[in-house]
Amino acid sequence: MDKISGDPYADLTQEDFTQKRSSVRDSLLLRASMRHEALSEPVQVRVRNLSAGGLMAEYPVELDTGTVVEIDVRGIGWVRGSVAWATDGRIGIAFDHDIDPKAARKPVGGGEHTPSYVRPPLRRF
Repeated sequence: MDKISGDPYADLTQEDFTQKRSSVRDSLLLRASMRHEALSEPVQVRVRNLSAGGLMAEYPVELDTGTVVEIDVRGIGWVRGSVAWATDGRIGIAFDHDIDPKAARKPVGGGEHTPSYVRPPLRRF
């Protein structure tokens, strides 16, 4: 079939549609709190991957694209963004401002001491 002259999309490739997702995504599994205007209190979600520009999380309620949300990511704090997509119990959130995703992997505690419940028992001879 001949190309329609003047069609602005005729020469686009798949790469043209995926350029916006060029940032590296870090696969992980962590809990986060999420809130949006339809909720009276924050809810827990499981973050599956995280990048500087957004994240994917498990959330069973389908939200409309463009819904403004805030998510509390460990080591980073509350981040504002909007729903980019929602399907099959997962949502993609595009952040309003880039974050440092490596901060979510840093230890949360001050590292002063190891709690007794995670210390190996000492054997006495």
